[in-house]
Amino acid sequence: MIRISVTVLVLLALWQGVILATGLPPFLLPSPGAVARALWTHQGVLATAFLKTLTETLAGFALGAVIGCGLALQMAVSGRLRSWLGPVVVVSQTIPIFALAPILTLWLGYGMAPKLAVVALVTFFPVASAFHDGLTRVPQARLDLARVMGAGRWAMLIRIRLPSALPDLATGLRLAAVLAPVGAVIGEWVGGSEGLGAVMLHANGRMRIDLVFASLALVVALSLGFQRLIAGQVAARLERYAG
Repeated sequence: MIRISVTVLVLLALWQGVILATGLPPFLLPSPGAVARALWTHQGVLATAFLKTLTETLAGFALGAVIGCGLALQMAVSGRLRSWLGPVVVVSQTIPIFALAPILTLWLGYGMAPKLAVVALVTFFPVASAFHDGLTRVPQARLDLARVMGAGRWAMLIRIRLPSALPDLATGLRLAAVLAPVGAVIGEWVGGSEGLGAVMLHANGRMRIDLVFASLALVVALSLGFQRLIAGQVAARLERYAG
């Protein structure tokens, strides 16, 4: 915690130093003090927007994680299904999320649904990829021994493959936790009137760059906090269970 605080203080000092050295005007780069004042002055609006983005992040992350785990399990069980779903999963990640977000907004409207879809899209791939790798990397000797002892395909999946893959699933969840808030903000940028992304858009249109940076600081805090929550609670428990 002390190391993080020192790092933050150093970055703030560098930020202020750049402003003093270059003389950049506030509408291009506001000072840390101006951003802090924006956080305090607009705390009501920012708090409401933060809760909205947090809700979208939590719901979308849960949806994406469930989809990712389901796909990984299906591909691990069925080779034929893996040959069909594998390329589809990879192709889904080659399409820029900024290109998909407007289409999702057109299909699902301007409510929470398209934001959840965007978060789920950026979440499910790291979860599915990591979990599938863990399910398929079990030493063949262990599977052969279980087969000799009469274990069927589902028994080997539940008793051998699944516990062995839990650390990989934990890794995928940690990575997805960092991306989930970013997906929520992208969804708000494309089509939304609430959330931190919408506040950033409106503030940028009014040249309130201090408020843009204040919203951005909250997005960073949300990403770091959510990643620590997933890593410290969900992922750590999965790894302990596997051990």
